Amino acid sequence: MPLSLSKTAIATRCALLCLALPSLPVIADEHNASDNSMERMIITGSRSVERIDEVPSSVTLIDEKMLKQDILVSSELQNILAFRVPGMAPSSGTSSNSGQTLRGRQALIMIDGVPQSTPLRNGQLGIRSIDAATIERIEVIKGATSIYGNGASGGIINYITKKATSDNEARVQLGASSKFSAVKFEDTPGYRFDASIDGTVDDFSYVVSGAIEETGLQRDAEGDVIGLKYGLSETQSKNLFTKLGYAFDEEKYLQLTYNYYESQQETDYVDVVGSVNSGVKTYAIKDTSGVPKIGEPQGPRGNHNLMLKYVDDELFSNTQLTVDGYAQIIENMFFYSTRLSNPSEGYAGGQSYIKSDKKGLRVNFNTQVDWDDVEVSFIYGLDALNDVSSQPLDDGRIWVPEMDMTNLAAYLQTKIVIYDDWIVKAGIRQDSVDLKVDDYQALKMCIDADTCSVPMDVTGGTIDYDTTTFNVGLRYNMNEYFSPFVSFSQGSDISDLGRLLRTATVNDISLIQTEASIVDNYEIGISGAFDDFSYEIAAYRSESELGTGSEYIEETGVYMPVREPQKIWGYEGQINYQIQDNLSTSASYSWIEGKNTDKDTYLDGKTISAPKFTATLNWQPVEQASIGINYLYVGDRKRFEPINDKYVGTQGPVSSYSLVNLSSSYQIDNWLLSLGVENLLNEDYYSARSQAYTYSGYNTKGLGTTVNLGVKATF
Repeated sequence: MPLSLSKTAIATRCALLCLALPSLPVIADEHNASDNSMERMIITGSRSVERIDEVPSSVTLIDEKMLKQDILVSSELQNILAFRVPGMAPSSGTSSNSGQTLRGRQALIMIDGVPQSTPLRNGQLGIRSIDAATIERIEVIKGATSIYGNGASGGIINYITKKATSDNEARVQLGASSKFSAVKFEDTPGYRFDASIDGTVDDFSYVVSGAIEETGLQRDAEGDVIGLKYGLSETQSKNLFTKLGYAFDEEKYLQLTYNYYESQQETDYVDVVGSVNSGVKTYAIKDTSGVPKIGEPQGPRGNHNLMLKYVDDELFSNTQLTVDGYAQIIENMFFYSTRLSNPSEGYAGGQSYIKSDKKGLRVNFNTQVDWDDVEVSFIYGLDALNDVSSQPLDDGRIWVPEMDMTNLAAYLQTKIVIYDDWIVKAGIRQDSVDLKVDDYQALKMCIDADTCSVPMDVTGGTIDYDTTTFNVGLRYNMNEYFSPFVSFSQGSDISDLGRLLRTATVNDISLIQTEASIVDNYEIGISGAFDDFSYEIAAYRSESELGTGSEYIEETGVYMPVREPQKIWGYEGQINYQIQDNLSTSASYSWIEGKNTDKDTYLDGKTISAPKFTATLNWQPVEQASIGINYLYVGDRKRFEPINDKYVGTQGPVSSYSLVNLSSSYQIDNWLLSLGVENLLNEDYYSARSQAYTYSGYNTKGLGTTVNLGVKATF
């Protein structure tokens, strides 16, 4: 390219080249990246290491320092994400992330790039799939994307696990803590133990960690035990994590990772059920009936992830190869429900669980080309995935039949950096999906002996999806103060197909409205920094012709899924200010709204969250001590009127509430003493989800003041 060409001519030609070429992948060269170089780098957006200031869309990075501070208060990842990620709905403080959307749509949860969500039958339990202490950083990419396949209509949340230290000495960490209610201490103390060892011996690296945590009873601000539906009282969680690596030379690396996670609730308490419409909260009391409790413990009951990665940094000139193979088995058990009753066949209720068995292979290439003042990268390859998911009942009945999906995809992503200030990205991904379902009978469900759904014998078959999705983005790093960006991205989504199958009202799978939803996401934003002050502001719009809502059928007492066109829009902003060397603050605000564009009606609280404001203040009064204050404000959202004097579905009105958390620590040689306090001011509140969800038993109050005392030793 002649040097005489103007910047404008170069930018124009490179943009046209980028658009002509299409969409992307390759996973990070993690073993060569130092801590300093990774500080402002991400791998999730393109499967290749890139600087955040070269990404033309909104990214939230929760780094190791933030995670360590937040864990002093609570190890629950839902709470950490809800506070740290603008655009993410507030947490309900439960084991389920139902209603905890990202910009009004579902996020794909991943561990080191391997999906933990079960999109074919989305039980919305994926956020709690690993212990927080095993994670080094969390990368959140917002907006629809198909870069990792199905299920990311709202974006991606990628848990990046810890890596080994680079020296030849082993690092050992031991931790212990206890949480208890400061409102009413009785039966609330729990415990947590975690341990890890990591290091490097010659060309071999290793990380081995384990954690076990058991919560006591969780009490609200009035001292009552919080309701058990998706509750965390008397829940035991276990996590075992191993990462082994071997460097053949400076360019070739092999890594094997295994993660096991379970979290189940076993309690002798039972719910006293209230509802939004009655105005009476749901809480739990000791079961004194003497009758054995029905059902199995709820929660993940043994989720396995096995991942093998091979990296060759110089497969041939300027080209990196990354090959990822993975296998996963998931079983997520739900609570026992009388809505799964069938009196005519002797079933007083039932308990379902989601089974998912995934096997995948990714072959990714990253080629770098430099032309004078232009740097071009091409990330391309193939994805293969087999996902077999179903939702049976523990008693042997079938609610969602087995769905056997095979997904093959090819992609190419390009990024062009011009004169270090113009960044142009564009890509295309082609997915070919075959999904097989055998003949099945829809489950008969009764809310009483006379009000039942009508079971339908459904002829199975094969559903084929062939979709092409595009993305294009532009960022201009004019200077450190002002860096505007604009992007368009698409996601192909067949999430929660199982929900459509289980409520079938026709006799052939081909007649069910199972079409994939193409989500179009538009975003514009600005970021920059002035000395010790930094900011980011973004506005977005998301459209789809086939979203998924629900409609209550009074004759059967069942909520039926409804495919409906959706438009979602919103804005968010975040600022950070280093006031002094030992004092910093930050704040964020996010607002979101959405409508059914056919009916011109607002989307409900399962999809759209209330406005959210957060603020932090971090102070290090002396070198050994640190204190952090986190503030969360959830605003009002009251878009719906009651029907026959009752709110229905997830249309309950949300009233505002505020929460303050405290984290503090003190370092004594190799020992770290910590004190965390959740809901410091003992706010008496219902979470946003508890207010919006009118279903029986969902209106539980939030956690009252809870203290977390801990100690950690590093050797």
